Amino acid sequence: MRRRIPGLVAVLSVIVAAAGCGSSDSGDGGSSSSGGDGTTRVKVGIIPIVDVAPLYLGQKKGFFGSRGIELEMVSAQGGAAIIPGVVSGQFQFGFSNTTSLMVAQVKGVPVKSVVNGAASNGKVGGDVTGVGVRKDSSIKSAEDLAGHTVAVNTLRNIGDTTVRESVRVAGGDPSEVEFVEIPFDQMPAAVDDGRVDAAWMGEPAMTVAKAQGVRVVASPFAETDRKLTVATYFTSAELAKKDPGLVKKFTEAMTESLRYATDHPDEARQILTTYTKISGDVLTKLTLPSWPPEIDTASLEKLASLGERDGLFGDKKPDLDALFS
Repeated sequence: MRRRIPGLVAVLSVIVAAAGCGSSDSGDGGSSSSGGDGTTRVKVGIIPIVDVAPLYLGQKKGFFGSRGIELEMVSAQGGAAIIPGVVSGQFQFGFSNTTSLMVAQVKGVPVKSVVNGAASNGKVGGDVTGVGVRKDSSIKSAEDLAGHTVAVNTLRNIGDTTVRESVRVAGGDPSEVEFVEIPFDQMPAAVDDGRVDAAWMGEPAMTVAKAQGVRVVASPFAETDRKLTVATYFTSAELAKKDPGLVKKFTEAMTESLRYATDHPDEARQILTTYTKISGDVLTKLTLPSWPPEIDTASLEKLASLGERDGLFGDKKPDLDALFS
């Protein structure tokens, strides 16, 4: 029997889909409002994962407060809740992976990215996501994934698109990979008991799975582009037009937060304990993403091209300039 980490269920309960996997309780809605002390209360729809650590760290360090912004983070399970929540005005800003934002745009959803969120750390074999297999699996590389089942949290999104690219780069046939949709928190068990041959996992699921003997055979983000912009913070086109001053202040505060998190990774790691159940060895060992303040346009162009190849956008193409500039 394979060794399991105590508290696995509690740890993995914090893992949620990056986008498009339904929603959890989003709290009370409402637009931003000004407090009596001159501050503006702002709701941000987020996914309580490692990637948003700079937002919480920036709040703690006063980067938002110094600009008159009082943040309220509202947890949701993914973009299926966050994107419409931002468009409706329930949230003023939201966090979503970049493929989901592209898909939303080509469907006519009026969203506008305002600042970077998270990126690949560029380390093949040690990135923030990876494809894991059982220790005794015959799969030794991304090329070997062809002909096997691979779990992703959401079909037809950033996960399967980048996994296909890993297979392609390694010399395999990505059309022969069978993708299965499984929530992140169930992936280590699905690999362990053989329900799938491999799983594309983020943190801390990957750290937990590694402790159980899982081997990483691919790093899809880094293998797609070592500077891949994975997620950004966004707002509605309406708010961007109606209150550009607020958008500017949020963007400035978030940029300062990203820089601070980059320069103080230990503080970024520790802030995870305030909004997740990650602790102990998992907290110490989990891999952090990169948090550059700038969006990498070239990486998004490549991601959009791969999405087109996979048919994610129908007969349209995302307008990256309009969405991300």
